[in-house]
Formats: sequence, structure tokens, C-alpha cells
Amino acid sequence: MFKVLRKGLTLRDVIRDILAGITVGTVALPLAMAFAIASHVGPERGLFTAIVAGFLISLLGGARFAVGGPTGAFVVIIAGVVDRHGYQGLVLTTLLAGAILLAMGLAKLGKLIKFIPYPVTTGFTSGIAVLIFFSQLTDFFGLKLAHVPAEFIPKVGLLASSLGGLDPATTALGCISLGAILMARRFFPRIPAPVFGVTVATVLAYSLSLPVDTIGSRFGGIPSSLPALAIPVLDWASIRQLLPDAMTIALLAGIESLLCCVVSDGMTGDRHDSSMELIAQGVANMASVLFGGIPATGAVARTVTSIKAGAASPVAGCVHALVLVAFVLYAAPVASAIPLSSLAAVLVVVAYDMSEYRKFARLLRAPRSDVSVLLATFSLTVLIDLTVAVYVGVLLAAILFMRRMSEMTEICSCKLPRATDEEVRLSVGEVSAGGQDARYAQDSCSLPQNRSRSEAGVQVYEIDGPFFFGIADRFQDVLESVGGTPKVFILDVTHAQTIDSTGVNALEGFIKKCRSRGVELYLAGLNPHFMATLRRFGTDALVGWDHMADSVAEAVLITSYKKDNPGQGKSRPEEGRASDKDRPDVR
Repeated sequence: MFKVLRKGLTLRDVIRDILAGITVGTVALPLAMAFAIASHVGPERGLFTAIVAGFLISLLGGARFAVGGPTGAFVVIIAGVVDRHGYQGLVLTTLLAGAILLAMGLAKLGKLIKFIPYPVTTGFTSGIAVLIFFSQLTDFFGLKLAHVPAEFIPKVGLLASSLGGLDPATTALGCISLGAILMARRFFPRIPAPVFGVTVATVLAYSLSLPVDTIGSRFGGIPSSLPALAIPVLDWASIRQLLPDAMTIALLAGIESLLCCVVSDGMTGDRHDSSMELIAQGVANMASVLFGGIPATGAVARTVTSIKAGAASPVAGCVHALVLVAFVLYAAPVASAIPLSSLAAVLVVVAYDMSEYRKFARLLRAPRSDVSVLLATFSLTVLIDLTVAVYVGVLLAAILFMRRMSEMTEICSCKLPRATDEEVRLSVGEVSAGGQDARYAQDSCSLPQNRSRSEAGVQVYEIDGPFFFGIADRFQDVLESVGGTPKVFILDVTHAQTIDSTGVNALEGFIKKCRSRGVELYLAGLNPHFMATLRRFGTDALVGWDHMADSVAEAVLITSYKKDNPGQGKSRPEEGRASDKDRPDVR
């Protein structure tokens, strides 16, 4: 917001923002209450979240048009935390999640969240949609159930066996509200569909005095005042217990908010600051629960609504929060008449939108590894736990990625190349320590038979791809697969752009194995990054300066010269090794 204000806003922009903010605030009103109720907390906590977090996300965020507040992505995880630890447990969990988001933003890790694989995000988003849908059937049909199991399979079984006891008035009102929402989306897109559906149901319930559950009958209405600051008591035992849930909330908040930013950028051509957005999310989540709210993140639907309503800056998001403040202060009693079945209808539509069933079905045609990640994440979300699903999904995706990378890296034998005259001149000049045998160098330049003379007993292998822990075992088996025992082994790393610590360890073991068998090992084609890693570990000294070359052909010529001139070139100085760009000219 501050960057936008420094550039200046015209009166027209301010008017557009106010109108867009009123529109978004109207849309957010039923959604905030519905998400809160589905999260097993009072509806007022959803409003407090939209007010506090929504205002701060727009004020501090890294996106010009993003609007924040409670979203469906958090419903399942929040409900689980509240059921196990109560609202105070949720407060501590969200504070931890906010601190994690804040730390990630300050560490400039915003872009890393974008590396969460697409099958993982689709799997747990679709799983959350399924859970939200079934969690709303009780209120939608007016089922009088004293206790609904948290586990999915027992819950579905209980709901199926209880459908005979549905309340006709509640069910009819829910269906009317659902139909009104779908009709507004189809024929009157300018009218906020959730507001229209809830309004129709509320008017019918009130005018006909229908005996249905409302916000007032279940929760006693909504307080007509804003919450005061409440500082929770922190203790290490609770922090350790709640940390896994906090990490899940932080991850979901980060993914959802950055997805929201990407959507807004695509619609407006703007560019967001991902790390600043995470900082804003961290601050907003901590402030939200300190003022009686629940976790929040960027809301795609509300952001799109704001943009379509003509928003010009983050002021629209701030106005949306102020609209909700006005509702709490001056119209809270109206909320008491809202039927719970109409809010359930709103969340049924939200679940449908979140399911992304077309994307899910399309991903089933992806490679089997992606399909396995998708189905595992989806199944774990629905049947076990969202936290487990996120961690397992990311872990599976990482393992499959490492497998693909290891398959991309090839270790294969190569034919000996023919050296160019320049390679012969430079290599022999260096090994002969500044031209001690210039006649030999001249002869080598004009004698291609030098190559055939060096072929005997020389084995060349090439590593094509990253030299990392994923190929360490394959690399260790290379020498075992070589027919016979060569006198010289040349390892071409021209296309191995990087090497990690496991690769270095494997290389050192390979060097020692070669020496124990009397095989000379040469490294060819070292790039600066590869060489820098060897230096840090001291592996360059183990290899030896006179066993490094710029190319395989150069390494072959060095071995040939050493064979014909034993005792020379054994201690090539560091500044003259073949891998350096500043090696001395030997013309």
C-alpha cells in the first residue's frame, strides 16, 4: 500500500476503491461467518478475522489487489485444532504459524513456496473440498446429531444412515438458497451470489416463521462491538505439541496467498513481491488471533471480485474491512436471523469451486509418478489428516524428483576423441614445465598417431548431468563394471555442472579405489563451480594438479607424454593447472 500511496492516487481511483471495497465487504460477510462456523468456532470470529487480517494484508502485502481473510483451505485444520485443543490452542497455533510466515518473508523465501508440486496442491485442495462438503450436510439437511465423528468413513456412514431424519423446512431452505446462489452466478453475475442466496433464505425464514436453526438460535447472535486485545499464555509444552499444525497452517497460508497474488497479477498485469506478501501474512495472522480471529490468507474469490468491481489499489481491501466493521457495530442483530442451512449452501458451492474436478481428472492422465502423488495426497487428506497429507505429498514429490534427476544423469563410457593442435601444444607445454622438450611438442602437433599410441589401457567415462547423491551408488559401481583393469581412467565431467557433498565423497572413494588398483585417474572438463566445490573439500589436492585437464583429449596427451617422459610433470603448480582460465601461455 505504501508504494502505491507514494506514487499517488487520483480522486477517481479512490472512488473506484471505495465502491469495490463495499462490494467485496458484502461478499465477505456471509463467507466469513460460514468459514468460522465450519471451523467449529463462533461466526463473529470469522468477521473479526476478515476485519483485522483483511485490513493488514491489504495494508502491508506485496500485491496491489489481493484481499485477505478466512478461507476454505483452513477449515479442516482449524476444526481439528479446536476439537483437540480448544480455541486457546488455535490461538497459540496461529501465532506460531504467523511467526513462521514472518521468518520466511524476512529470509526472502517467498519464491520457494512456488516449488510445491502441482499434484500436491491439487490433491490436498480437492481433499479439503470433499471434507467441507460432507461437513455441511448436517446443517444443510437439519440433521439432529448429537455427535458427528471426526473421521471421514464413520462420518459418511452416520450421515447416510441419518438422512431419513432430515428436517423438511431446513432442507427446503438450503435447496432454495443453493438454487439462488447458482442462479445469481449464472444470470446476474454482478450481484454477489452468496449474499443473494443468504438474503433470500433469511427473508423466507423470517417472513414464514420457519422453525429452522439460525445464527441467533445456536450462537446467540453476534456481539455489536469489536474485540479487545487478548495476550495468550505461552508454554513450551504446548508449543512443541502444536508446532506441526502451525507449520501446516503456515504452508497453506503461504501457498494460498501466493496463488492469490499470481491470479491477481494475471488479471491486471501487476507484479507482486512474494517475500513481502509472506511478511504481511505473518503479521496479519498473529494480529488476527490476538483480536479474537482465526487464521487468514489471501482469498482468490474476494480478490477476483475486487478486481472485477474496479479496484485500483490496496485501499479497496482496507475498505472491505471497514465495511465489516460497520456491519458489526450497526447491523449485528440482523445476522441472528440468518439460517444455518443457507450458510451451509454457501460452503457447498465453495467446496464445488475448490474441488477443481476438471484439473483433478486431467492430472490422472499425467505420468504415473505424478498420479501417485496426487492420489496419495488426496487420500491422506480425506482419510487421515491434512497435516500428514501435506508432509507426505511434498516428501513423495521430492523423492520422485530426485529419482527423475538421477535418471537424467548418465554415466557412460566414451570413445577417445582426437586432440586439436592447440590442445596438444598447450597440454604438452604445461606438462613439460614450460617447454623442456619443445621438440616433442612439435612432433606431437604433427603426429596424429600419438592418439592411437595412447589408446591402449585408457578408459574414458562421462558424467552427463548433476553429480549428486542420487547417482552416488551408480558411480561407485563404475569401476567394477569396467572390463579388465585399465592403466588410465579419465572421468569427463564437462556436462556435470555441479557436485554435492555426497558426490564429492563418492569421487574421493573412487580415487582411492583406483589408486589401490594401480589405476591413474584424471578429471577432464572441470567447470569453475565444480572446481570450487572440490577446493572447499580439499579434494583437488587428492586428485593432484597434474591429473586435471580441460578436455579428454588433453588428458590423453598428458598421459602419453608422461609415459614417454617418466618423472616429468609430477608437480604442476596451482596457477598452471589446466582448469584455470589464467594458465600461463607457453608459446
